[in-house]
Amino acid sequence: MSLIGLNLTCARGDTIVFTGFDFDIARGGIVVARGANGSGKTSLLRLAAGYLAPSVGEIRRDGTSIADDPERHRTSLHYVGHLDAVKPALSVAENLAFWSDVLTANAGTSPRPSVGQALDRMGLAGLADMPARYLSAGQRRRLALARLVASSRPLWLLDEPTASLDAAGMETLIDLVAHHRSSGGMVLAAVHGPFAIDDAVTIRLGESRADGTS
Repeated sequence: MSLIGLNLTCARGDTIVFTGFDFDIARGGIVVARGANGSGKTSLLRLAAGYLAPSVGEIRRDGTSIADDPERHRTSLHYVGHLDAVKPALSVAENLAFWSDVLTANAGTSPRPSVGQALDRMGLAGLADMPARYLSAGQRRRLALARLVASSRPLWLLDEPTASLDAAGMETLIDLVAHHRSSGGMVLAAVHGPFAIDDAVTIRLGESRADGTS
């Protein structure tokens, strides 16, 4: 299993956001994208998800261009954006159940993940019946991240996953990533602040290098 970006150029209108960019994520690997605001971190994730097409270059999943079968690619990944996509009128459990239905719709006969277990994993079990409108920013972020637990997909694309999380939430997220990788999952994350994963490969948008430091 692998996800590789080759000679990528991303443009917004007449503006080149980045060009000549490569990345390579192997089974169990994690790549963290860093850079200034406007450097293209979110655009990179959207390219990797197949939501945007590169102006130049291509992204290959297991050696095949994702453009050859974009729907298959999208149904095998989690994209957690910087917006939490929480429906305020639904309870915490109803929100997660909705996303679990969406994300497991094409899962075949795989066992259905437990919404209760996912909420418990993210420290939200006691809030299951609360309308989501009453959640704090950190709790909303935990609920968004609970989707990662509630269904199993091999590729995680995470846009500012640490936003609004307290120290306990950060620790939970790091544990989730470690568990996902230990089972062969792949992660591409765009972050501003600390993300304490020692062996993450860091790619710096706006620069021409990739290394193992943050």
